[in-house]
Amino acid sequence: MQHTTERLTASPRVLAGGMAAFRIFIGAIWASNALAKLFGQSAFDWGFISFTLVDRGSARSILQDASATTFQPLRAIYQDLILANWGFFQWFLTIAELAIAVSLLFGIASRLGATAGLLLIGPIWIMLLHRNLYLWEYPLDLVPLLILAVVPAGRAFGLDGTLAARFRGRWPF
Repeated sequence: MQHTTERLTASPRVLAGGMAAFRIFIGAIWASNALAKLFGQSAFDWGFISFTLVDRGSARSILQDASATTFQPLRAIYQDLILANWGFFQWFLTIAELAIAVSLLFGIASRLGATAGLLLIGPIWIMLLHRNLYLWEYPLDLVPLLILAVVPAGRAFGLDGTLAARFRGRWPF
């Protein structure tokens, strides 16, 4: 009886498709929260499911809570700049989240979009480290964005693939 070892490998196309699906899923999450901010609604009841999203008021509460940090550089930025000028920054946040969502959903400058997401969530995570929150709450947001910032997932089923071909592989996203 001959024993053969089968290798379980996925083709590059299958892996690229999986990364594209991952990118689109994360983009949908960003889109849902951006739309909640845009329309000012956080609570939804669809009959078979009820859920909440982060609207502008919820975002402000999260930032106020996080800005009570002992990490002084971020505390000053968030209390004295962002929260003090919330009228502007609530819309800046909404537009930034919409841009991140579009970037990830359509795979256009997807690595840049993921990096922008990291820049929005990362400081909040740092400011909330001392709060003894659920261990994986913010890493659950950060790790997918970190993966998407490194892997050019927009090149499969996204516009980054078209742009990379047009720029002869020099498209950095």
